[in-house]
Amino acid sequence: MRIVRTIAGLRAELAPIRGRQGPIGLVPTMGAFHDGHLSLIRRAREQCGVVVVSLFVNPTQFNDSGDLDVYPRDELRDAALADEIGADYLFATSVSVSGVSDGLEGEHRGREHFDGVATVVTKLLNMVGPEVAYFGQKDAQQALVIRRLVRDLDMPVRIEVCPTVRADDGLALSSRNARLSAAKRERATSLHRALRAIQDAVLAGERDPVAATEAALAELTSAGVEPEYLALVSTDTMTPVSRIEGDVLAVVAARVGPARLIDNALIQVPALAGNTTMRRP
Repeated sequence: MRIVRTIAGLRAELAPIRGRQGPIGLVPTMGAFHDGHLSLIRRAREQCGVVVVSLFVNPTQFNDSGDLDVYPRDELRDAALADEIGADYLFATSVSVSGVSDGLEGEHRGREHFDGVATVVTKLLNMVGPEVAYFGQKDAQQALVIRRLVRDLDMPVRIEVCPTVRADDGLALSSRNARLSAAKRERATSLHRALRAIQDAVLAGERDPVAATEAALAELTSAGVEPEYLALVSTDTMTPVSRIEGDVLAVVAARVGPARLIDNALIQVPALAGNTTMRRP
């Protein structure tokens, strides 16, 4: 694996092999790799002839400067992991999307959060020119923003969203989990239990979003977790639904100790889609 630090260097590396070794895949990251990141790199390795992993801690994605200051950074470790899986290149170095970026994370972290995401991803897509770029379902709103961005700008790239990777206790893997003590980590598992409670309510026939979230709120409250938001939203617009009809996305965000955590689950109405896709730990 080669480590490239400049745009010119990256383009020089990719130019002679473009179109000759199969599709180029891109996995954008902010480093501090965990199994979720590694699953994206593995998927890219399976599907693409050339795999580029970018590593850039983007300051515009942090609405809290303290969070930016303590965000874990270990390039040597990340490089070793990417190399072990089979990445070919580690690239270690404002576009705005309206509508889908306004609520949820956009509301709580500021519109500039997704503006920063869109800017950096646009630059990466232009620099690498991949046929496929890989993102995780845990950041569902971010993935939708990027899909809309690619569509609106007519970029010739396919966005593949890969399933959320979870620990055995159901907690969605996140670089920020490293900041949780054992006790706070146990409290953090209530986010997944809350999503599971919504699933169970829908499977039991509940179609009112407010009623469906009551048991979820109880799970969070019993763990001493106060959500920033807990909602059922459209999978296409990320806006709250007035009734559960067809697929909806259950989304939650909460601060547990020093870490701000997000999670989500696709909820399907049994009569329309059979069993839900949400996995129980």
